[in-house]
Amino acid sequence: MLARRHDPIVAIATAPGRGAVGIVRVSGQQLAGFVRQLLGRDLQPRQAHYLPFNDGQGQPLDHGLALFFPGPHSYTGEDVLELQAHGGPVVLQLLLQRCLEVAQTVAPTAPPEGLPVLPHLRLAEPGEFTQRAFFNDKIDLAQAEAIADLIDASTAVAARSASRSLSGAFSQEITVLRDALIHLRMLVEATLDFPEEEIDFLQKADAWGQLHTLQGQLAQVLARTQQGALLREGIKVVIAGQPNAGKSSLLNALAGAELAIVTPIAGTTRDKVQETIQINGVPLHVIDTAGLRQSSDEVERIGIARAWEEIAQADAVLFLHDLTRSNAPEYQAADADIATVLAQKLPKSVPVLHIWNKEDIANTATAVPAATAGLRLSAKHGQGLDALRQRLLEIAGWQSAPEGLYIARARHVQALQATGEHLAQAHALLQTTDPALDLLAEELRLAQHHLGAITGEFTSDDLLGVIFSSFCIGK
Repeated sequence: MLARRHDPIVAIATAPGRGAVGIVRVSGQQLAGFVRQLLGRDLQPRQAHYLPFNDGQGQPLDHGLALFFPGPHSYTGEDVLELQAHGGPVVLQLLLQRCLEVAQTVAPTAPPEGLPVLPHLRLAEPGEFTQRAFFNDKIDLAQAEAIADLIDASTAVAARSASRSLSGAFSQEITVLRDALIHLRMLVEATLDFPEEEIDFLQKADAWGQLHTLQGQLAQVLARTQQGALLREGIKVVIAGQPNAGKSSLLNALAGAELAIVTPIAGTTRDKVQETIQINGVPLHVIDTAGLRQSSDEVERIGIARAWEEIAQADAVLFLHDLTRSNAPEYQAADADIATVLAQKLPKSVPVLHIWNKEDIANTATAVPAATAGLRLSAKHGQGLDALRQRLLEIAGWQSAPEGLYIARARHVQALQATGEHLAQAHALLQTTDPALDLLAEELRLAQHHLGAITGEFTSDDLLGVIFSSFCIGK
């Protein structure tokens, strides 16, 4: 995609399937001649024109609206043509093919100085329109990612937060940090460049105080970014336990729908059942798994193996226990075996929340082992579910939905954490009696490099390819 970034491109920009309206979008340099050949007339910039979209024999394929946005005042920064037709798949495919046919007959016009002669129109790849907006400085990389996040938002809170990122709220915070870091780098570089000067730039400008302030600002941005990443990514919660503990009932209760089959027969669930729910706008990917036990049934054994695979990849585990069997020695022994394997398979950072189910039919005086004390609830009747939801938010690390929260990604969190590590190294160097200024300058440079990776100032082509390939075609 990067090697062909100057090619004119075309794609259907609306979702597959039937709809009231469908859009075919074209982007490239110097498209005026193409527009004239395709539509038989010139278009006034940024004005909607109702006209026929004809085939090669001059017969209408459809009637609709055509809009022309000359670059650089367009979404991509290039000339952009949008054809808004009726949203039938066949109609849109015919328009797409017509665009490709017309492009074959239009001689490439003289391109701007420094650009190669443009080849014929080709089909756009996923995310290529937005990628061109990034390359043409219409948006930065964080804003480009926010476009995809806005499309993929699964909750209202996530959609509003993605919109804030798209408007540049997150990028502005990164810019403030970058500017402060650049100023600090300037002080260090000045001291390195003019060692003979009597004035100590670093001491006079309070470089230590500036760095300390910068670290505080970074910590605040990182905290908000972690919340934004949680809002986008959510966490993976796996429900585990012995057969007939009520795992499927708990999934159904949390989802508010009958997703998993529930019967009194032990081993009913043979494979994982997954559903994404939201709690206060935070997505949680909840997975019901097969009951954990020794089994001679080959199908059930496969389901149990898959259950352990999901548990090993979980961000949190709900270990479900049956209150009605809690005093049975065999049941206690099996629970202890499961707990031992959980401790072996899970990192210490992954929380295991013990849930005691069937409170509605158990003896209220039933005691539970102190080591597995947790929440008591009834998945069947919904008793205790609110407490569980609140506990899940705490496990996820969700604090609240502060005003002005923006969407973020795991790579943003990692970049800010790396920035903080280099600033910490710089802070340690400044506290020495005779700081090594060359090492200090390098730590600050690396900190700025990681900050710049968020907005695309310093970003590898490989990363760009991964990011934009996840977009839908036509965007």
